Amino acid sequence: MEELLKTNDLVLISAVGAMFDEAGIAHFVADANMSILEGSLAMIPRRILVPADQITAARRLMREAGLGHELTPEERS
Repeated sequence: MEELLKTNDLVLISAVGAMFDEAGIAHFVADANMSILEGSLAMIPRRILVPADQITAARRLMREAGLGHELTPEERS
């Protein structure tokens, strides 16, 4: 699994997850339960991880949806 996105924006996480579900792109939201430990202060960003063999399709889908600017800096290039 490779990190594609890191954010505290729960709406963005949900939207990207739904978009990936519809496109058949496997994904995992890492650190989703950390808000319990940190007191919901959003200090620990959540990450969307995608299998290495689907990362190119996931990047393309995010760019086509106008969300390319949300990719991690490594993924933008």
